[in-house]
Amino acid sequence: MAASTLGAAWGPLRPYVPGLCRRRPPQDLCARSRRLPELAVSGRSLAATSGRGAPGTDLYCMELLRKRDYEGYLCSLLQPAESRSAVFALRAFNVELAQVKDSVSEKTIGLMRMQFWKNTVEDIYCDNPPQQPVAIELWKAVKRHNLTKRWLMKIVDEREKNLDDKAYRNIQELETYAENTQASLLYLTLEILGVKDLHADHAASHIGKAQGIVTCLRAAPYHGSRRKVFLPMDICMLHGVSQEDFLRKNQDKNVRDVIYDIASQAHLHLKHARSFHKSVPLRAFPAFLQTVALEDYLKKIQRVDFDIFHPALQQKNTLLPLSLYIRSWRKRY
Repeated sequence: MAASTLGAAWGPLRPYVPGLCRRRPPQDLCARSRRLPELAVSGRSLAATSGRGAPGTDLYCMELLRKRDYEGYLCSLLQPAESRSAVFALRAFNVELAQVKDSVSEKTIGLMRMQFWKNTVEDIYCDNPPQQPVAIELWKAVKRHNLTKRWLMKIVDEREKNLDDKAYRNIQELETYAENTQASLLYLTLEILGVKDLHADHAASHIGKAQGIVTCLRAAPYHGSRRKVFLPMDICMLHGVSQEDFLRKNQDKNVRDVIYDIASQAHLHLKHARSFHKSVPLRAFPAFLQTVALEDYLKKIQRVDFDIFHPALQQKNTLLPLSLYIRSWRKRY
């Protein structure tokens, strides 16, 4: 994607008006460097147990989310009381799938785990979930909110395809992955909140894509430490950047231009999602609280001039809980 096309995504925010992605003047790189200092699965089913499921399964989901997806944990806490446990279950399900890729050494083992979750979803809709905490809570959520099976299966199928250690060929391929995982998660969250609205669905699609792109950026240093690069190849080629440049943590301008173009696409999706603000039902807003964390990351990466390896990008924002609470109170996303 051409840099001139992506750059336009930031609109008036670059270069002179304060905003999300104003780039700072290039600095001396040397000076900059000196300144930067699973639970066993039982064959028993829940068919004969009570509707509440095994004790402690809800707490298991909350703790899993707190440890593995802190921002998702905070957003889940701010959901309406009657929807909170189901949202925790849904996000815990997503975490279980997301950590498969990094927790296995062979693709075959990953495929076996994905098959377990495929079978689990099938069993949930047959009222016969396995004795696994997340599966139990997800079953309860499906029963209570009549969740669409297709979205759950889409998430598993896409995560399974992503077990291949291959970089995205282009930004569109990354967006497709994000649509089938992050956006599907948001569609299910809207169902939990009782929202059936076309504008909300459009906003969810754009937010899901922004989430997927930002997640890809945030994970780049971790993947680089394992000598893997998943950033879109078309944008890297556009700026003459190789995978080796990222593995060596190269901070040249063309490397930062790659990050700028990818971040621009995430910002563009956020901008489109917010264009539906006046048309989206208020009860859908809790599903979109993650935009606060997305915006926070994009602002931070702007402040470090799109240096994807800057230590500041790996630090938690201690004010994020407050920012999320205020945004929730103001009914904005």
